Parts: sequence; structure tokens; C-alpha cells
Amino acid sequence: MWASALFGSTIRIRYPGARIRTRSHYSIPATGYGIPVTIADLSDSPKKVLVAVAWPYAQGSLHLGHMAGAYLPADIFARYQRAIGNDVLMVSGSDAHGTPITVRAEAEGVTPQEIVDRFHPEFLGYWRDLGITFDLYTRTDTPNHHRVAQEFFLKLLENGYMYPATSEQYFDEEVGEFLPDRYVEGTCPHCGYEMARGDQCDNCGRTLDPTDLVNPRSKRSGSAPVLRETEHYYWKLSAFGDRLLDWLGDKKGWRPHVINFAKGMIEDGLIDRAFTRDISWGIPLPVDDLGDGKRIYVWWEAVMGYYSAPQEWAQLQGDPDAWKPWWTDPNAESYYFVGKDNIPFHAVFWPALLMGHGGLNLPTNVPGNQFVTFKGEKASKSRGVGRPLRWYLEHFEPDALRYALAANLPETSDSDLTEGELVRRVNDELVAAWGNLVNRVVSMTHRYFEGVVPSCEVHDAVDEALLETVRSGINEVGAEIQAVRLKAGLAKAMSLAQAANGYLSDREPWQTAKTDLERTGATLGVALNAIAGIAVALGPYLPFTSPRVFEMLGLDQEQHWHRPVVPAGTKLGSVEPLFAKVDAEMLEAD
Repeated sequence: MWASALFGSTIRIRYPGARIRTRSHYSIPATGYGIPVTIADLSDSPKKVLVAVAWPYAQGSLHLGHMAGAYLPADIFARYQRAIGNDVLMVSGSDAHGTPITVRAEAEGVTPQEIVDRFHPEFLGYWRDLGITFDLYTRTDTPNHHRVAQEFFLKLLENGYMYPATSEQYFDEEVGEFLPDRYVEGTCPHCGYEMARGDQCDNCGRTLDPTDLVNPRSKRSGSAPVLRETEHYYWKLSAFGDRLLDWLGDKKGWRPHVINFAKGMIEDGLIDRAFTRDISWGIPLPVDDLGDGKRIYVWWEAVMGYYSAPQEWAQLQGDPDAWKPWWTDPNAESYYFVGKDNIPFHAVFWPALLMGHGGLNLPTNVPGNQFVTFKGEKASKSRGVGRPLRWYLEHFEPDALRYALAANLPETSDSDLTEGELVRRVNDELVAAWGNLVNRVVSMTHRYFEGVVPSCEVHDAVDEALLETVRSGINEVGAEIQAVRLKAGLAKAMSLAQAANGYLSDREPWQTAKTDLERTGATLGVALNAIAGIAVALGPYLPFTSPRVFEMLGLDQEQHWHRPVVPAGTKLGSVEPLFAKVDAEMLEAD
């Protein structure tokens, strides 16, 4: 389904070039196993869809919370958009400048660059092993990103949204340095959480300034820092409150917790924010009027990666302007896949920055997920909550892990995950309902008809009802994915498998094979065509095994968003199990 090529520190993934460019309705003659089908959400020309995915700090291994929060949902959505013929550009990268990187580097006695260079390749391995189909996965320490971030700063300055001002910032007298926000910890003034950071509280999700903290302490020395004056550039976030509320006012289909959080934050009053910091690791200012040691704050330059990555992608295509339609075409759409703690940055700060820059598309949707918890505690790589993602990749097949996570996506509330729940989803649902369906229908066709799809002249209303259920179900799954209700889309797709299993139980081809081979052939032919459609509906969720289903059915592996026909006379491929059961006792022992 996809192949990747490494370009230095980036990963670029190519896809088959075929696109659907057709009428809104695509008809298959109603003969044999074909019935008219409708392709959902297609127009005469492909739509440009930017799939923008949160940039993880390159300072530690990822966990299931990251996958369920942003990366798996983005991939499912992008795969569907490609299947219906849209031009998708899916981008992200490793955040190389976050303070957590410098914190870890100091703890290990190495440079921040060494930390980034260690974990960025690890992230690339995750995307490869789980089939996360980035068009470009890059990093924020590239010359391209530095250039774009500096140009963005200058544009805000030119438009009057940036100004220098003197303020007080915490200073650690023991180490003799100003402290970046994450180097200050203390008690959150809103919820009382005692491990809040100087930029955000992990417990309640509020964004903070270091001076908001109660009983602040330096992460560098553990001492109480003091306030000293320093000069920085500030951007006029306060100027965008009304514009942001107007923009959010007509948003339909956004998740309630996202829209409510964003509106509440704006209505509480936006204040101007420091755009720079006294740090040595980051992107230098493109102006020198504040003196040395000033860098663009990671909060602002990291989100600019959504704008810089498409430009890097375009350069790799040999067409430096190829990125522009995704950012300047008013008909283009952009979806930002993030976790709950990133909602302020993507539903408030980033839209405000884009408004200040001008001429660039604002987000179409910010489908922020809630948290994945383990025994009630939020997954966190920095606090060691939850197993690392690599452990799960060693114990689960990739599609099995994708399925179990997709069935538990925290779209509207936190999802508490256990290995037992993941095993149950795989063994009781994926293997029993879907894998077993494919295996027994293909096996029976080999047994009774030498692996050739039988001809059929005895279709009845029950046969046609199943095919119609699958046909309409594919469109229903597509509608759920389009609305970024991915868990519901998966549930609908699996309900089609259950319908096919129910059809087989009623028809009992293993019994009719003894008395009525023609009826048996009709049953298996209908079931094979239903399976082909179900594999399409499951394709965005199960990209590794869906092509194997098409291969077993003798079909072209590149399927679009409609029920394909498996014609009579088609020679089926060999039978092979799609999934292996997960040994729960082995997981517990490990």
C-alpha cells in the first residue's frame, strides 16, 4: 500500500498515483454480483486536504497515548481521503527545540542535538511499523523550518502584531541563568496540582506563565528563583479575541470539548504573550535589536511546522510552489490532529498567528482527542506512565494494535486502557468476527468450487439485502470518518462483518453443499462480494491486512471507496489467516 524513502532526516512516503476523477455517482452494471454503488463525498476535481499532526518532542519514546491521541486518527482520516480521490498532504515532524529536550540533555550530560538525533529515527520506525502514511515527517531543526519561522516572525512584525517590552522573568541565582518556562515548576493556581510547569498544567490543561505558579522552584537547582527584568518581543494576542470568537462561532461538527475550551479561554481574556525567550537552544531572532541570547519561543515556532513542512515537501518534489494550494486555495481543507493538552495551541494560538500573518487558510477542524489513561493515570513518557510503544509492537501485529486502539479512541472522554482490553478487542472481535469470516468463506470456496468464484442464477432478496447493507454501509463508514468520528466508523464497519456472519449462519453453506450446490455457490459468491466491500470499509483502519484480503479475492489491491465486484469465474488466492490470536498469559508473564 505504501513505500517510504528516507531523505536525510526526513521521511517522505509515496502513494500510487491513481486518483478517482469521476462523476459523483459511479455505477457498476447490476449483473452477477454487481449492484449500483455510490461513491461518497466526491466531486469533479479532487479537494486539497491538509492533514496536520501534532509534533512530538524528540526527547523520549512514545506510548499508546500518543498513537491514540493523534497519529493513528490522522492516518485513518488521511487514508480515507485518499480513497475517495482527494489530494492529501499529511505532515508532521519531531519538535527539536522543546525545553524537555534540554532538560534530558542536561540530565545525561549530552547536547540537545544528540537527544534529537537519538529519538527522531526511533519515531520514523514507529511510523513505518504501524503504517502511518506521512507525506513528509521532518524536524524543526532544519534550515527550511528556521527560515520559515523567521519569515513568519518578520511578517507579524511588519503587520504591527509584534513589539519589544521589558518584563520580569524568573532567574536562578545558583546557576546564573534565566529559566525557560519548563524549568520552573510549582503549584497550579487553578487546580492545586503541585507538579505544574511554568507553561502548562498537566492536570487541568490550563496554559500558564511561570509567574502564575504558587511556590515556584527551579528545575535546574531546586532553589526558589527570583524575578529579574529582561527584554523580549511580545505578540498582540489580545488583538484577536473578537476575530477568533467570530471564526469559532460558525464551526459545525467540532468536538464539544474542543470548541468549549477554545471559546472559554478566549472569553476569559487573551493577553499578549512573549514571543522570545532567553535560551541558547532554538531558532535565533532574525533581528538583533534585543541583543544576544534571544530565541523564538518553541510554543510559536513549533506550530509553524505545519506551514514549513509543506514547503519542504514541495522542494523535494522539485516544485517549490507545490505547497501553495493547500494553504491558499479557499476550497482547501485542513485538519489538525492533536491531544487534549494541545487544544489551546491549535484552536486559539495557531489560528491567531495565521490571522496575524494573513493570506493563509485557517483550520477546518481541530479534532482534539482526550487522554489515554492507564489505571486512571494519564499516559506520560516523562513520568513513566504506560508501557513504551515499542513493547506493544513486539507483542501485537500492527493491524491488531491499530484495531484495538481505534476501537478505544478517546474522542469524547478519557479512555482507560489495559492490556486485557486490547487482547479482548483483538481476539473476540478482530479475529473471531472478521478474520474468521474471511478465512472460512475463502476456504469453503476452495473446498467446494476449487477456489473459483461460482456463477449464480438464484439470487434472492436475502442475498441482495446483504449486498445492499454492505454497499450503503461503506458510505456510512465514510460519513463517520469524514466527520472524524473514527471509532463510530470502525464500529459500523465491524457491524457489516457481523451481518455477513449472520447471513452465513442463516444460509449454512456447509450444509447446503450436501444437497444444493447451486445454492451453496450463490451463498459463497454473495459472501465473497460482501467481504470485498467490508475490506474497503476497514481499509483505512487495517492497511496491512486489507490488501491481503483483496489478494485472496483475486482483486486489484488498490481499491477505492465503493464495493468492488468479485466476478464469477475469478480464481481466488491461497487461504491464509489474517490475524493470530494474542496470548494473554504471555503478555501477563512479560
